[in-house]
Amino acid sequence: MSDLTIGFIGLGNMGGGMAMNIIRSGYKTIVHDLNKESATEILEYGASWADTPEEIAVHSDVIFTSLPGPVEVEAVAIGPEGLIEGIKPGSVWLDLSTSSPTLIRNLAVEFQKKKAIVMDAPVSGGVKGAREGKLAVMVGGDEVTFNRLEQLLNSFGDRVTYTGAIGSGSISKLMHNAIGYGMQMIISECLTLGVKAGVEPKKLIECVKNGSVGRGNLLNVTLPETYFQGKFDPPNFALKLARKDVGLALELAREYKVPMSSASHAYDELTAGVNRGWGEMDSRMVLLLQEERAGNVEVRLEPDPV
Repeated sequence: MSDLTIGFIGLGNMGGGMAMNIIRSGYKTIVHDLNKESATEILEYGASWADTPEEIAVHSDVIFTSLPGPVEVEAVAIGPEGLIEGIKPGSVWLDLSTSSPTLIRNLAVEFQKKKAIVMDAPVSGGVKGAREGKLAVMVGGDEVTFNRLEQLLNSFGDRVTYTGAIGSGSISKLMHNAIGYGMQMIISECLTLGVKAGVEPKKLIECVKNGSVGRGNLLNVTLPETYFQGKFDPPNFALKLARKDVGLALELAREYKVPMSSASHAYDELTAGVNRGWGEMDSRMVLLLQEERAGNVEVRLEPDPV
């Protein structure tokens, strides 16, 4: 059992599961929430209660917060009876919330004046993952502190990644969520079109799941072999053929009067790539257009060792 005392603030659907897994791992834990009833099970399991975030800070070596967003994070951190009022030199505060990178960077400066360390560590995996200790944890901040606390983070996360400087964890989480919700939009477009055009939902979803999309090839195979390497020749799948396929889907959408704004955007990008003379190159080359718009940002990875 560790001799660290852990403070945990925010015992909602996500926080409650994470706090319980910390306690089950043998850490002495003090908890706080605006609704004390949410702590009933955790208190019965052996946690202690604190009336304010300040009280949590006074008695804790490591503090976690799991809160709805930036407003709540700022209030708990520097509001009346906030963490900063009781934080001890050498203490570490890790914010698990999906929040603002700029805010956590600014708060880190304020807590540094108290000789305390701030890290952002947002999580992904949902309520079930929080209960089962199967969360992705994206940690930004001091790397030495991360290494020291990695075992603690493993008590509620099965995929813990050090992302870099303070704020990088929050940036990673926001990009993750934006990708996910963007994918939901185009999935909805395509499924509604497919069903309206006559395919049974079960069969349509089965086909999507069985294809390269459902198998996760994009992030795990295709992009690593092409875009992440900056390699587009020879093509894995030619851009002109990708444009043809999306164009046929949009033709079907017009026939069945189904709006397809996300697919239309993809078609416009593919068309722009063809107009650049990239039609015979790999279809992923069209992603270079966004790199240009972003100020010539390059997203490249070292190839995996053979």
